Amino acid sequence: MELVMKTRMFEEEGWIRKKCKVCGKPFWTLDPDRETCGDPPCDEYQFIGKPGIPKKYTLDEMREKFLSFFEKKGHGRVKRYPVLPRWRDDVLLVGASIMDFQPWVISGEADPPANPLTISQPSIRFTDIDNVGITGRHFTIFEMMAHHAFNYPGKPIYWMDETVELAFEFFTKELKMKPEDITFKENPWAGGGNAGPAFEVLYRGLEVATLVFMQYKKAPENAPPDQVVEIKGEKYVPMETKVVDTGYGLERLVWMSQGTPTAYDAVLGYVIEPLKKMAGIERIDERILMENSRLAGMFDIEDMGDLRYLREQVAKRVGISVEELERMIRPYELIYAIADHTKALTFMLADGVIPSNVKAGYLARLLIRKSIRHLRELGLEVPLAEIVAMHIKELHKTFPEFKEMEDIILEMIELEEKKYAETLRRGSDLVKREISKLKKKGIKEIPLEKLITFYESHGLTPEIVKEIAEKEGVEVKIPDNFYSLVAKEAEKTKEEKEEEVVDFELVKDIPDTRTLYYEDPFIKEFEATVLRVIDDWVILDQTAFYPEGGGQPYDTGVLIVDGEEVKVTNVQKVGKVILHKVENPGKFKEGVKVKGRIDWDRRIQHMRHHTGTHVLMGALVRVLGKHVWQAGSQLTTDWARLDISHYKRISEEELKKIEELANRVVMENRKVTWEWLPRTEAEQRYGFRLYQGGVVPGREIRVVKIEDWDVQACGGTHLPYTGLVGPIKILRTERIQDGVERIIFACGEAAVKEWQKERDLLKKASQILRVPPEKVPETAERFFNEWKEARKEVEKLRKELAKLLVYELENKVEKVNDIEFIGAIVEGTMNDLREAANRLRKDNRVVVLISTEGHFVVAVGNALDLKAGDLAKVITSTAGGGGGGRKELAQGKIKDLGKAKEAIEEVKKWLI
Repeated sequence: MELVMKTRMFEEEGWIRKKCKVCGKPFWTLDPDRETCGDPPCDEYQFIGKPGIPKKYTLDEMREKFLSFFEKKGHGRVKRYPVLPRWRDDVLLVGASIMDFQPWVISGEADPPANPLTISQPSIRFTDIDNVGITGRHFTIFEMMAHHAFNYPGKPIYWMDETVELAFEFFTKELKMKPEDITFKENPWAGGGNAGPAFEVLYRGLEVATLVFMQYKKAPENAPPDQVVEIKGEKYVPMETKVVDTGYGLERLVWMSQGTPTAYDAVLGYVIEPLKKMAGIERIDERILMENSRLAGMFDIEDMGDLRYLREQVAKRVGISVEELERMIRPYELIYAIADHTKALTFMLADGVIPSNVKAGYLARLLIRKSIRHLRELGLEVPLAEIVAMHIKELHKTFPEFKEMEDIILEMIELEEKKYAETLRRGSDLVKREISKLKKKGIKEIPLEKLITFYESHGLTPEIVKEIAEKEGVEVKIPDNFYSLVAKEAEKTKEEKEEEVVDFELVKDIPDTRTLYYEDPFIKEFEATVLRVIDDWVILDQTAFYPEGGGQPYDTGVLIVDGEEVKVTNVQKVGKVILHKVENPGKFKEGVKVKGRIDWDRRIQHMRHHTGTHVLMGALVRVLGKHVWQAGSQLTTDWARLDISHYKRISEEELKKIEELANRVVMENRKVTWEWLPRTEAEQRYGFRLYQGGVVPGREIRVVKIEDWDVQACGGTHLPYTGLVGPIKILRTERIQDGVERIIFACGEAAVKEWQKERDLLKKASQILRVPPEKVPETAERFFNEWKEARKEVEKLRKELAKLLVYELENKVEKVNDIEFIGAIVEGTMNDLREAANRLRKDNRVVVLISTEGHFVVAVGNALDLKAGDLAKVITSTAGGGGGGRKELAQGKIKDLGKAKEAIEEVKKWLI
């Protein structure tokens, strides 16, 4: 049975439900004569050259118009979220406004920042990257303006009637769109495990908004049949929370108001116009761009066939050849794509993405390299950083974070350009080697999989590969959706399930364990009651033992039962129940009282290192920049490590500043506090830097704050004052992967021990060199220089000795048949033997030299039909060992020095 989406407005104001004569989908309209739904390809764009909104708007004006309208209608205005979603780990980038509120707000674990709310969320999608610049409407980055309402059980806000009325009022009263040209097309929505009925709001051939009524979730296998609804081939059941999820296209509405040939001209002119001038692009008839957009709006560019067909249709309409059209329009497409990609980059880098070869960093690098390639095709030498600077200059009033981060953003891009240039230099040989392999197999075309490998593993764009390959006579076919393919692969996120120590079902009826380590982090001993014993694990009603988590290792110690100490070797958490692994579980019975004592020396070092990590993080951000985020950490008693996102190696000068700043905060003895806060309240108060250590689950999160320095959501145990951390010493840094630096450091006693180690090493070095410690560096440098000079002298003497050896051996030439033969046992290294053999070699001569160390060299003259490798085998078959080489020269080592002379005689026999 068909689901009819009726609303109050449709019934009261005379809207008619029709079926589109082209696509067959139902839609609502006020126009009784209308036969199509208004959605391409059923309708062409009707606003290009004839704006569909009476007033021309800029991006800022349209955004403000939307947000203020919904504010007046009782919606709380919410600031944009970062495009890098720190609050979740299942997606790489924010692609829609609703993603700001998944999963916590939708699941009910966190309150929305306002309800209802309105937001304009920059969104990044790579699914259409190959359409960008070509279709006139596709973007990598766009702003999704939205109003959301979260209808929790017993707390309704509003639903379909109000949503449709608000949209219609905004479009007709605020933007003065013509009511009879607006259609509401019914098209159910599904994605991310949720679904619901939806309207696409269409106006003059362009989708300007989507109104989704999210009310279903994926159906479990045992769902009652009467509750199951099928949407787009998947089965769903009703959700408790019903969400109004809307999306209004900011760029599309601005385009509608301006009627320019493309959406890019309407919103990115501040980059497009300067690039046109730099590239010296001829101005073409706007009619060509308009017709291109109108027709491109009818379909997505999925492959080469689609693009060719588009070119043919446009050329036919404007009366020129396909070749002429391609020549005229291609530079525009390249500039449009560059303008879009560099804007997306500006947002990504400002929000903490570091270009790299993994995750979101991979997508940033993809945009950088694709943009560089486009500039190259245009013949432009302009640095990419200069184009990004244009975006920052234009957008910083709306997004002040761009100006704060400008120097770092531009430096990152400059470094990436240098890396790419180096990649191209190395890549040419790589491609040629691959082509040589393919030719040997009789293959005359580089396959798509190999193109993807070149790009992903070596950073070589398919266009570069094609350029090199065609010079070598090998064909390359690049699919038009190449970059979409690689982006889709990069956006896949792995589902990693942690292995639980025991099945959750076994502990679900056990009360939550009382966490004494939070109530008093200095508690060393406690009393508790055994609630259950599962295998080797003991569950208590309360504990001071910290379970593993948040980068902090578990506590160890003992549980005392019936006067006997039983070692605790591991502590883990399942849900909110804490389990203690013990060496003798048979000692424990339900209801028994026990005493616990933790290993305090271990715990206090963990606390020093954990609080020290937060201190160090604050110093890193202040010295290196706000792009620095924690990418992982681990604590031990002797040292700690902190992994951070950073685009280059940390210099010695920067390390000194970081260490000095961290120790200053320690000496200032700043207060460390912690409190539990509702998730949304914590985010609004402190921002998303809370999630330095990764996503933290739960309705309430524990916030650890160092006075005027650092705030993080963290479940670890901490010291109440920074002074208790003790000294912080950075031991070393490592580059563990592209875009990630590792800092190894020590705090408190561990730092003191490291200093003592260094003092011992310095003392030992000064004793060996027989100078005071302060003279060690200059003495070591002097000795090193003297050693280098001595080495040069030794090398000189070696060469002289080689000359003498050659002179001596020239007098030992024997004749074996018609071949000259020199065979001798001599003093010298393998290098000496090689040099002598090369000097002695002549066209008709064989030379065999064996050193007193067992090394041997065989040299064979060019005129002889002999292989040096075969003679090497004669030597090793007589005296053992191994060796080999090319036709003219072979080398190796024998095992039995006593048979060296015999081996030389065997070679002579072999020549007879």
